[in-house]
Formats: sequence, structure tokens, C-alpha cells
Amino acid sequence: MRYRFVQENEGLFPLKALCRVMKVSTSGYYDFKKRKPSKRQQERETLLVSIRKFFDLSDSTYGSLRIWRDVQACSDLLDAGISCGHNRVARLMRQAGLKATVAPKFVVTTDSQHDLPLAENLLNRDFGATEANVKWASDITYIWTREGWLYLAVVLDLFSRRIVGWCMQPSMDRSLVLNALEMALGHRQTGVGLLHHSDRGSQYASGDFQSKLESFGISCSMSRRGNCWDNAPVESFFGTLKQELVYRCDFVTRAAARSKIFSWLEVWYNRVRRHSSLGYVSPVEFERQALQSSAPP
Repeated sequence: MRYRFVQENEGLFPLKALCRVMKVSTSGYYDFKKRKPSKRQQERETLLVSIRKFFDLSDSTYGSLRIWRDVQACSDLLDAGISCGHNRVARLMRQAGLKATVAPKFVVTTDSQHDLPLAENLLNRDFGATEANVKWASDITYIWTREGWLYLAVVLDLFSRRIVGWCMQPSMDRSLVLNALEMALGHRQTGVGLLHHSDRGSQYASGDFQSKLESFGISCSMSRRGNCWDNAPVESFFGTLKQELVYRCDFVTRAAARSKIFSWLEVWYNRVRRHSSLGYVSPVEFERQALQSSAPP
């Protein structure tokens, strides 16, 4: 380990000083460099290459557990007969300085100070669903650009955590949430018994939005006043969006923000990103597996 430390820092500090600090001789270090790497050392280097690749693909957002899942599924490592546990991946990431970014706390944006009719909390924090299109959850967040605010409304299917509808626009009126709902209704086959949950914002309580829910036979559920945990899955999604994209970008225009968010949402989050509550598969893959398992033999 002493020689390995000297080798990893040789270009940063004088060699003699490194050897003196690590209490090894320079001749011994040169002998070490001539040795053929051990099988474990070769595996370590191969693993580290894959770890860096998956970390870069996640745009530096994956922690050790998701990286380990990618490593386990990597065909190149499997073909080479290389496997490892989560602890080893975590240690290699720590030694390489690979650390996922952390998001600031989420800030509530919707206005619940209004006199519009409100719905009961029918969801009651029961965030599980046995199939798609049984429970949807929706909310609004905001993204700063140099042109001003851009607002994003999403509709999330609690079965797969997939974003099935969304809308981005510079205003936060009821058309924002209506357009997101209409996208979801256009993409998914809904039936009797679908529950739509949101906060108490005026957009969701508006007559137009409630009429749209009623016309499709969708039951309305709303969080209790000032209780963000009643809509925790969507809050968690927004936190992930802010951590992995928004707080890492300086959007010059709203158009640039829309483009980046669209790509992150539809290409990365829905189809690729591993979700901890889904057994570390993506929402699209989770739905595919569920459909496959329910198909007749």
C-alpha cells in the first residue's frame, strides 16, 4: 500500500519526499514498479474504469449503491469473471474521490390561500399501487433562468414512479397543471377508480381542473394544509431533478432549460435512472417487467 500511494502521487510531489514520508526506499519503489500487477490489482483497475464510466454516465449523481447495481449488470465485467460487493465499490469510489452531489431542501411553490373547494386526503400517504394508472400524484416546481422563472408541473404514476404527464411554461396558472394532466390522459389508458392526488394549490382546486377530473371519472385527493409529506413521492422526484440537473446548470433561456429538462426527464429519469423503490430498475423497465410477469404463459 505504501508503494501504491507513492505511485498514485508521484506526479504531484517530489519522489524522494514521498518515499521519505512513506518510509520506503527509492530503489524499493523502482523494484515495485517493475513488478507485474497482481490479479487483484488488475481487477481493481478494471473495476475502477467501469465505476468511473457509470459515474460519468449519471453526470456525477449516482452514489455507491446505484453504481454497484450497474457494475453487477456490466457484461464486460461478467465476461471477465469480475464481481464485487457494495462495500468494495463504495471504498473504490471513496479512494477515487467520486461523490454524488447533494440537493438543497425543496421549497413549496403553490398557493393554498384561496376560497376554492378542497378535497379530502383520500390517498392518506398510501403511496403503493398494485398496477399502473390506479394512483397519480401531481405538483408544481420552479426553475430559474436568466429570462425569469420557468414552472414545471408533473403527473407521476405511483405504481412505477414514471412521469406520465408534464408541462413547462413561464406562468403558474391553471393551464400549467391542466396541460400536464391532459398529456397523462393522452398517453395512458385510464379506467374507473383512478385517484389523482395533489396539494391544495388554487390551480388544482380550480373549476376547470376539477371538471377535467370529473369528466374522466377520476377521484380527487388533496394533501392536508402545509403537509408536504402527504405528497412525498413527487417532492422526492423534484429533489432528484434539482440535485441531478437544475442546481448544476446556469440556464440562459427558458428554451435551454426546457430542452435540458425534457432530455433528463424522458431519456434519463423515465428510461435509464435506477429507482431505489423499484428494486433499482428504471420506471419504464419496472413497467415492462410487470407487464411481462402478468402476461399469460
